[in-house]
Amino acid sequence: MLHPENSAAVKAAFKKDLEDLHLVYDYDAQNVTTGEPEKWRYEIWLRSSDRVVYAIHGGPMAGRLNFQKADYQCIREGELWQINWLEETGSLVSLCLDLPQQRITAMIGFSIGHWTQAEQAHGDKRDPEDFARWRKLAEIGKQTDRHILYDQAVILESFRGSGDLQDIDLNAPTL
Repeated sequence: MLHPENSAAVKAAFKKDLEDLHLVYDYDAQNVTTGEPEKWRYEIWLRSSDRVVYAIHGGPMAGRLNFQKADYQCIREGELWQINWLEETGSLVSLCLDLPQQRITAMIGFSIGHWTQAEQAHGDKRDPEDFARWRKLAEIGKQTDRHILYDQAVILESFRGSGDLQDIDLNAPTL
């Protein structure tokens, strides 16, 4: 959903800035076991005004293929957008997309189940077994048991279209 809602200007800005945009980006991160520096590669396709499709290629969540119902908030047309969603694992994701600087600033509130059982969060949501397993991760711990991750990424590629990501049914359940 676009915010502010019912704004013709925001709808036009989304169409120009983000609609069908595909980004490949790297986080400068640390290995969760060794603490050594490493790159965590992600890609996201801003499929529509209420859906994102993404794949994770690096870090503890590598091997995760997902899509979510998302909210987009225009901060400054042509420059800054915030994209937020709730994962079926109970994790919360908030990305601030800086178009001129080609950077993404993220805050991810991983549910404790998602963070501590990262291997269980791998797979593809289109597989009913993966989707059911991911939902179970949300049941571990309580809302305040979270691993909060703050990070910044550099956008390496930016283009229109799905790229190698598989399209989705825009009416498919996400939670």
